[in-house]
Amino acid sequence: MTEVSVVLPAYNEEATIERTVETTLATLASFLPDGSFEVIVAEDGCDDRTPEIAARIAGGDRRVRHVHSDDRLGRGGALVRAFRLAAGETLVYLDTDLATGMDHLEELVESVRTEGYDVATGSRLVPGHVVGRPAKRAVPSRGFNAAARLLLGSRLRDHQCGFKAFDRGALFALLDDVRDEHWFWDTEVLVRAQRRGYRIKEFPVGWIPREETTVDFVRDVLGMGSQLLRCWWEFAVRPRITPRASVAAGALLVALAAALMTLYIDFGTVLAEVSAADPVPIALAAAVYALSWPLRGGRYRAILSELGYDAPLGFLTAAVFVSQTGNLVFPARAGDAVRAYVVKVKRGVPYPTGFASLAVERVFDLLTITVLAGTVLFGLSAVGLADPSGLDGVPAAYRRSGRTALAVAGAMGVAAILAVWLVVLSARGDRRLARRAVARISSDSYADYVADAVERFAGDVQAVAGNPRAFGRVAASSLAIWTLDVATALLVLAAFDVGLSPVVLVAVGFFAVSVGNLAKVLPLSPGGVGLYEGAFTLLVVGLTPVGFATAFGAAIVDHAVKNAVTVAGGVASTLALNVSLATAVEETRDAEIAEMD
Repeated sequence: MTEVSVVLPAYNEEATIERTVETTLATLASFLPDGSFEVIVAEDGCDDRTPEIAARIAGGDRRVRHVHSDDRLGRGGALVRAFRLAAGETLVYLDTDLATGMDHLEELVESVRTEGYDVATGSRLVPGHVVGRPAKRAVPSRGFNAAARLLLGSRLRDHQCGFKAFDRGALFALLDDVRDEHWFWDTEVLVRAQRRGYRIKEFPVGWIPREETTVDFVRDVLGMGSQLLRCWWEFAVRPRITPRASVAAGALLVALAAALMTLYIDFGTVLAEVSAADPVPIALAAAVYALSWPLRGGRYRAILSELGYDAPLGFLTAAVFVSQTGNLVFPARAGDAVRAYVVKVKRGVPYPTGFASLAVERVFDLLTITVLAGTVLFGLSAVGLADPSGLDGVPAAYRRSGRTALAVAGAMGVAAILAVWLVVLSARGDRRLARRAVARISSDSYADYVADAVERFAGDVQAVAGNPRAFGRVAASSLAIWTLDVATALLVLAAFDVGLSPVVLVAVGFFAVSVGNLAKVLPLSPGGVGLYEGAFTLLVVGLTPVGFATAFGAAIVDHAVKNAVTVAGGVASTLALNVSLATAVEETRDAEIAEMD
């Protein structure tokens, strides 16, 4: 009966694999009964003679098995595949360079087999180790292990030593949660084992590295760093981001921003301006803004249709209402994920398509707003209105805040144009361009996930952009949506009796609203509160004779009207669709994690 299975992960080991197998067999035979162990060569997509040599060895010795893979699985992937095929109750793996002294193999195996530990691992960093390691490898290793202890709460000193043993039941209970398939696999298994309360033995080993290594100390170290941050987020951050905590954090940010603004804004004057505003144009502004929502639903329907899914206009309008309400309630635009949940649960649209359709919508939004802002800016420059000379009445602190918002808006505009240019470029060229670019940085499973997401995003955008009719429908509806958004602001400005000519009112209004919407794209505050008002106020004051208190009051009312319509529609839609915002956010977080598996 096979009690112990030793896996040797092999990638291009033609020069050493035969000696490694012989040494491993001899060492196992020195302390285990005959027939109680096996050695598995987990050959991982090699492009040298390793597969032929491993097959020959396995054919001549019943104690040896060869597990072949045509594709590169990564070290973690190759180990998992071999462990699932192994027969032993004690599962062991050794790096094929035998850098760890084989005189430690008995202690490694027996720690699990007879002493009752769930996991045993050799360590090059505990007292008693003997290591001849060059500084160029020792320093990054110590830094990584220190980061693993700090960020992941690990109690171990050395996570990456390729000399480990596992109880079969314990390891298999962990494998479904382990997501890395390359070098970080060792660390993730050890950290998850500690979090499960498993008994782990870490003991010192003698270790002398070979001259060559298959680790790329730029690409793979960066990849391991990204996985380290991913686990830190999963273990330490994500459990604390509950719907209640998200709402509380968002409310705190808004309250803090409001408190800080009282230091340099005379709210008494602003409130007086708001109180004097004509309520009729404001009510009309709310009605105009409400008209934009069926257009949002129609645009989203056109996007989903091109991606192969169809749904009624009323349902999709409600889904947009719910998601935008979520963006007001939760920080970091978590409401976008709510829409993916709604169309998945109610209409069977897969999460990848739901997220991709949102990305397509965002590209059209950004591009439309950028075009509007750029067109109006050109017109203002042509008539000499683009020189902001009326800023003397704006408090210095708020002027700085407004300029920050303008900088964010400019960056978002450039990003929108760049994103569209990259999509067009990828449509004309190689769709694998993104994957190759990501692979230059990292080759771990997270990098593959990123590459897949980029390719899917580019493909879905191209699916819409590649159909002239669909592109025209989405572009036209985007233009209509944002024109109504501007019209809402213009009606609010008119309610404040700003005394501007219709031409100047329309021109400045288009520019201020467009830039304000670009400024709030980044999820720096819930609903873009503060950023929108800052950009809007700075531009209106700078380009017209309108005073600061009036412009700021109009910005507040404009944003409040839009948010009020959004929340009212969102609450009604939530009840109509029978969905919970909190449940939707939690479900989509789990879905995003599953997508990476």
